[in-house]
Amino acid sequence: MAAKTKPIPSVWARRESELDQPALSRASIVREAIAMLDAEGIEALSMRKLGARLNAGATSLYRHVATKDELVELAVDEVFGEITMPDAGALGWRAAAAEAARSFRATALRHPWLPPMLSQAGLAYLGPNLMSFAEWLAALFTEAGFPAPSGAIDTLLSYVIGMSTTEAAWLTTVARSGETEAGFLARLMPAAQEAVADYPHMATGKPDTTLDPAEVRENKFAYALEVVLDGLATRMPSPH
Repeated sequence: MAAKTKPIPSVWARRESELDQPALSRASIVREAIAMLDAEGIEALSMRKLGARLNAGATSLYRHVATKDELVELAVDEVFGEITMPDAGALGWRAAAAEAARSFRATALRHPWLPPMLSQAGLAYLGPNLMSFAEWLAALFTEAGFPAPSGAIDTLLSYVIGMSTTEAAWLTTVARSGETEAGFLARLMPAAQEAVADYPHMATGKPDTTLDPAEVRENKFAYALEVVLDGLATRMPSPH
């Protein structure tokens, strides 16, 4: 007797007819889950709490979403729909990649729970928005002439996801302090400067506290992104 094939553990692998129920809409559940994730983080998300926010029992939610993991998968795909995928034909591969990277970062900072989810699962989700973004990246680097498009994709995403994860974690810490970012930094700086006093190269690189912290973060991201793109450009075949 042939063994049964184990189904892929993804909400996208189930038929739509298995998901539709009349009482609540899956879209409204996902929207409320994203609002909850944005406000409270992944640790606070539960089907019971979400049901309370929707004035519905957890049992009603399970008719649409089988598990919390499925709910997170749906939320991830929904916010991926916010990422810009510009016309590479009009901009060229480098400018298009840079614009998409900036949009990815902006989306991640609006939804600071997203980067940790991607760090844990990679881009293994099967949702249509994420798949469309992956296809756009593949077309971008293939049509640009990269001999190894998948390597270029991995390089760009590793930088953006890694940087966004660090930045989102920092902003979450600031938010929990109840202070502005500038105020939090001002309180932190005396101790930080004292800690690096015996390390001359680090001491000379201390941040200028008169600058807008958001602008400093933006400039850091842009600088390193240009370095990444410079490196990718060296992998392009030399013109004959």
